[in-house]
Amino acid sequence: MTPVEATKIILTLISGICWTIVYVEGIRVGVRDRSYAIPYYALALNISWELIHAIYGFRSGTSLQAVINAVWFVLDVGILYTYFKFGRRYFARYQRSYGFAAWSVLGLGTAFCIEYAFVREFGVGKGAGYSAFLQNLLMSILFIQMLAQRGKAEGQSMSIAVSKWIGTLAPAIQFGLIGEQPFPNGSFLILTLGVLCSVFDLIYIRMLRVESS
Repeated sequence: MTPVEATKIILTLISGICWTIVYVEGIRVGVRDRSYAIPYYALALNISWELIHAIYGFRSGTSLQAVINAVWFVLDVGILYTYFKFGRRYFARYQRSYGFAAWSVLGLGTAFCIEYAFVREFGVGKGAGYSAFLQNLLMSILFIQMLAQRGKAEGQSMSIAVSKWIGTLAPAIQFGLIGEQPFPNGSFLILTLGVLCSVFDLIYIRMLRVESS
C-alpha cells in the first residue's frame, strides 16, 4: 500500500467516524431536547443520498463506503423519527394551511427525486460526489439559520458542529485535492464546495459557542 492509498483510507475513516458521531449525537440531542438536530431539508437530502448510494454500492460489491452509507442511513432514520416526533411545534403557523406531515413527505419525495436525477445525469460516482458536497454546503448554511430562528442552542451541540466540519473537510481533501475515483485528478468544484463548507461550519461553531456560553 502506497502512502497516498493509506492517506485515502484514513480520510475515508475520518469522514465515516465523524459523520457517525454527528448522527448518533443528533439522535441523542434530539431526544434529550425533544427537538431535532439536523435541518430538515438537509436531512431529507442526506437520507435519500444514503439510501440510493448504499443500494448502488452493494450492487457493485461490498466496499467500506457502501457499509458506511448503510450505517448512516439507519442512523438518519433515527433522526427522521425525532423530526416527526418533535418537529411539529416549529411549524405551527403552517399546520392548518399545509399539514406538517404532508409537507414533510413532499420534502422527502423532492429530495429523493433530486438525488436520483444527479445519478441519471452524471453517473453513480460523479453524481454522488457533486450532490454530496452541494447538500453539505446547504446543511452548513441551514445550521446557521436554524440557530438564528430558534434563538438558542436547543437541539444542537458542539459535538455535532465540530464533527460535521471535520467529517466534510476530510473527503473534500480526498476527492477535491488528492484525487479519488471518479475524480482521479481531483475536482475544483468539490474542493471549492468543501472550502465553503468549512467557512460556514466555522461560523456556525463560533455562533454556537457564543450562544452556549
